[in-house]
Amino acid sequence: MAMVMAFEVVGAAAAVFGCALFGILIQMHLICIAYVFLKMNKRNTETPPMKLPGISLLKPLKGVDPHLEDNLETFFELDYPEYEILLCVQEHEDPAIDLCKRLLGKYPNVDAKLFVGGKKVGINPKINNLMPGYEAARYDVVWICDSGIRVRVDTLADLAHQMTEKVGLVHGLPYTADRRGFAATLEQVYFGTSHARTYVAAHATGFKCVTGMSCLMRKAVVDQAGGLAAFGQYLAEDYFLSKAIADRGWQFAMAQQVALQNPGTYSISLFQSRVIRWTKLRIHMVPATIVCEPVSECFVSGLLVSWSAHYFFQWDIVLAFLCYVFAWFLLDFIKLRLVQGGPLSFSKLDYAVAWFIRESMALFIFCAALWDPVISWRTGRYRLRCGGTAEEVIDM
Repeated sequence: MAMVMAFEVVGAAAAVFGCALFGILIQMHLICIAYVFLKMNKRNTETPPMKLPGISLLKPLKGVDPHLEDNLETFFELDYPEYEILLCVQEHEDPAIDLCKRLLGKYPNVDAKLFVGGKKVGINPKINNLMPGYEAARYDVVWICDSGIRVRVDTLADLAHQMTEKVGLVHGLPYTADRRGFAATLEQVYFGTSHARTYVAAHATGFKCVTGMSCLMRKAVVDQAGGLAAFGQYLAEDYFLSKAIADRGWQFAMAQQVALQNPGTYSISLFQSRVIRWTKLRIHMVPATIVCEPVSECFVSGLLVSWSAHYFFQWDIVLAFLCYVFAWFLLDFIKLRLVQGGPLSFSKLDYAVAWFIRESMALFIFCAALWDPVISWRTGRYRLRCGGTAEEVIDM
């Protein structure tokens, strides 16, 4: 009898939780769709309220992929009144050095410099690489932008327009450029659906959710927090940089344009490893992730919501689950089209296959992240500690 009552209590609790979860997730979908539709991918025709600030672009580079030169060249062609490009390469033998020198020679009128060697201030290789450029930056606003990002001529102006009086950081929604192959489709579906839903909904509701692929920051505020070197102890420097800026009372803004990733090397295994690495970081920085992330995925939440429908309304569980998944599938397609800002480069069938595979991978990715706290990034391996710090793993 006690066992039966316990099951009834658990069943009722799961049903109530499923109802609450359904309301939260529907709001996240709708907030994301409304925000992207109303505020993103629109040409800025307004006159800026003040003179655009000078900006120092910090560009961390390591190695050369097939798209690197084309991506990097777009930064030399920006239409912006006053900016400098600070190219940062860690290793003296890195082939990216020759590529940088070639672009410096091709664009002699662009204020650009190359820094080689880095400066070790912590375990984060990106921070170590950027330090010489950061210390040499001439302007009060710095733009840290990853090597795989591609920009339009007006991207920097778009970022600067969002840097209003009370804003301390401007970031871009991560997305991917149109590329060939199923791995590229899978990445584009992920960044335009699951990632966009969480990222945009968090920003729109006031949560600090920043990916450091493209971030415009006030240098004086970063210096108040100890400068860039203070964040070398973290692998997820973007999270702690944004937290430090928010803790000092500054607001965040999101660019109208996406942060367009265009790496020349990509595969399903690389995508999976990347998402596992991000999940590991979130688990150690924000422990609530352990509960929140699994139940925010389509299939897990679908089981809970369909149980609620059965418990309260006697609906068939299988039918309720299938209806829920189909509705999620359609809402994700709407988000993807809005983030893309135009027609997709792949068919609806490709979308359906990529969407199903991505959703099916979600639980495996989460379990893999829980299983092993060690992160492999670039050429190093790091063991994460609770709170987000890490130590380098030295193989004997």
